[in-house]
Amino acid sequence: MSDDLSYPIGPYAPPATFSPEWRREAIGIIADTPARLREAVRGLTPEQLSTPYRPGGWTVRQVVHHVPDSHVNAYVRLKLALTEETPTIKPYEESLWAGLPDSEAVPIETSLALLDALHARWATLLRAMREREFDREYIHPDTGRHTVHYLLGMYAWHGPHHTAHVTGLRRRMGWSG
Repeated sequence: MSDDLSYPIGPYAPPATFSPEWRREAIGIIADTPARLREAVRGLTPEQLSTPYRPGGWTVRQVVHHVPDSHVNAYVRLKLALTEETPTIKPYEESLWAGLPDSEAVPIETSLALLDALHARWATLLRAMREREFDREYIHPDTGRHTVHYLLGMYAWHGPHHTAHVTGLRRRMGWSG
């Protein structure tokens, strides 16, 4: 853990090599993310859910809604990379998405249920992929060419990154859980 409230587990850094063991671990993290996020928010009050995880940051509620927003996009990017030759994916403005009315009005359980279902499918697909499929590429208009290995690592980091936002806030605020 880091003292950096923006990056409590540090920024994403892809490994130098992508081994079968690394893939299994990363897929396991993706499979476990919904349960870990659900546990991180268990028992929080509406007021606590409305608390920013850091000064100027999103509320816990926005973080919970952001994770499936982001992971749905990642899942679609994966499927595009597996079914098209080096597709150019569509980025999205995550901060604008987090500010839309559904991020305030919809109960977090809706996004947690979406995350459960999405990750069940995502982990199943990842576990069924052949090794060479992880080398398939896509193009992000802002950051360039990436492999599916990179996407896997990024999202194995992303879930724990945002879960740590919540658990770090709970610890700093002395909220039991």
